[in-house]
Amino acid sequence: MHVINMRSDSQSICIAATPAQVFAAINDPARLALWWGPEGFSNTIHQFDFQPGGSWLLTMHGPQGEDYPNESRFTRIVPDGLVEIEHLSGHHFILTIELSPVEGGTQVHWLQTFDTVEHYEPIAQFISTANKQNLQRLDAEVLRSKNTSQLSYN
Repeated sequence: MHVINMRSDSQSICIAATPAQVFAAINDPARLALWWGPEGFSNTIHQFDFQPGGSWLLTMHGPQGEDYPNESRFTRIVPDGLVEIEHLSGHHFILTIELSPVEGGTQVHWLQTFDTVEHYEPIAQFISTANKQNLQRLDAEVLRSKNTSQLSYN
């Protein structure tokens, strides 16, 4: 029996880099600030305690100058494999980012699960678009860093 969970958004992308290279763009707050959020957003990271139970405080700056304070907690971390984040402020959700090695790179699976269908449905379309853009921005950051590293060795 196939059950559809109507309170989650699931996205996936294959990035032409190793899981360690992708993980490095997630666990480094300076790099994460470059790609986190949908297109047009920038970030100020105030606290980034990257360990299970660690706090993550940031302000996302929208393209029209809006500020969105965010408070999250890292709940699970598996180096080069998985990061799970509980978003505590505003919309409560669990975000799980899984990294799996595949031929030619890393499959990144992004699963954002909200507490209730009623909480998720009004923002579902925005969340789906924003998560796609998030993954595209992650891909661009990983490839930028990879290309910069390759240039410095030549």
